Amino acid sequence: MLAQKVHVNIFGELSDGVYTGYITVEKNTTKKVYVLSKDPVSDYFKGVVVAIACINDNEERLIIARENEVYYEPDIRVSFSRLRNAEITSIKCLYEKSCGGIIFYKNKANTRILLVKNNNGRYWSFPKGHIEIGETEEETAAREIKEETSLDVEIKEGFREVSEYCPFGKIHKKVVFFLAQAFTDVVNVQEEEIAEYIWVDLQQARKMCSYDNDLRIISKAETAIKLIK
Repeated sequence: MLAQKVHVNIFGELSDGVYTGYITVEKNTTKKVYVLSKDPVSDYFKGVVVAIACINDNEERLIIARENEVYYEPDIRVSFSRLRNAEITSIKCLYEKSCGGIIFYKNKANTRILLVKNNNGRYWSFPKGHIEIGETEEETAAREIKEETSLDVEIKEGFREVSEYCPFGKIHKKVVFFLAQAFTDVVNVQEEEIAEYIWVDLQQARKMCSYDNDLRIISKAETAIKLIK
């Protein structure tokens, strides 16, 4: 039911910005839901299903928000952390946000960037992962790079490129990429996540990457890297 538009009858407010209510489903039966809103809501609410959460390991509950309000998993978990007896044990969200890096390594001979291929993917791209509660975008990028490649990197200021897409026309994915300088080309990948990796020059990277967003980001990275001494 992710992305489905619904009409909600509000029971009441549980915490700041978190409400409980119900929707009418098939055969005039009702289903309890949670509502998230950045503004006060009235007794009747029109919204969209932004998440499906398992509460306390046994109860599945829809989470509804206004169509123009975006909630990522950390936002939802923080909101629910203020509730009593409503622990989210698993969740699937309409909006997903990840952060990663265009990792480059420079020596006297050349400049190369690191491409990875995920275990569940068919295409070369860049290390990235979901943002966690309390992290900045840069912290997420550095952490994910470390976890997936073992590289300690320096995130360069002034470079932030966003890739947004909807695979299969439903989940809204947003990926924020930073430029990250590595000081070694020795990589130890996280085998649970990464199937392959390769260091390539920028021209070869363009040939190996398939998506327009990746090609655009590679071009932006090339310009930025040339300015780094």
